[in-house]
Amino acid sequence: MAGSGQRRRPVVALYERIADAVHDGTYPPGSTLPSEPKLAAELGVSRPALREALLLLQEDGLLTVRRGVGRTVNARPPRRGFEQLQPLEGLIGAGEPLRVRALLRTVEEPTDFTTQHLHAPARAELRFWESVLTGEGAAAALSHEWAAADEVLDAVHPAFARALRGLDGEPGAAAVSMLAVLVEASRETDLSAHSGVTATLLGRRRGEQLGRPADTPAVLVTQVVRVGETPVLAAKHMLPTGAPALPVLHSH
Repeated sequence: MAGSGQRRRPVVALYERIADAVHDGTYPPGSTLPSEPKLAAELGVSRPALREALLLLQEDGLLTVRRGVGRTVNARPPRRGFEQLQPLEGLIGAGEPLRVRALLRTVEEPTDFTTQHLHAPARAELRFWESVLTGEGAAAALSHEWAAADEVLDAVHPAFARALRGLDGEPGAAAVSMLAVLVEASRETDLSAHSGVTATLLGRRRGEQLGRPADTPAVLVTQVVRVGETPVLAAKHMLPTGAPALPVLHSH
């Protein structure tokens, strides 16, 4: 796989520390988290870093922000209800597809998001691709994509597994999204997708990656692609205000 050993981005490590505290009952369902200054002091981290992790936890359905109350722990993940299976760079490109620029191609251990959506065991190795999609010289979207573990792909979608291995360490992987690789490898494999669309803010790190202020409103699209009942790809796409329009089909 790409890279050697598991790697954990700092915001992911902080995300997991808070998620672990939720799962072990330190912050049970329905409870309210300490204030940002208090929680940052307890965890020994900066408030900007904490805010990034809390934003991700909110997007993944572990936390809810309630006016006048603060951040509370959810009892269960939110339901999803929007779907569209097509590489984002072609879906939102007006005329010409957006260009894919790789920021990171590596492997990492599962988070709550990938555990929930890819059913990945705790010590699994999951390919992780982080990409910026650009059009007309401006960043239009930020994509995070994870593939199921190799052993799962070998069993349910060997063509996708081979395609990913063929791109490991290859410069050409920088110019393509993981979903585009999956679609290309699935000419003889039926796929289904289930997606969710929510409103959020970019946050500091993603704002820097997209050249926008941290408090820029954005649309978060989460997507899970399956072969039969087995999820093979999970993704989160962040589209800030001003990005090309995203066509969405609402299925009941």
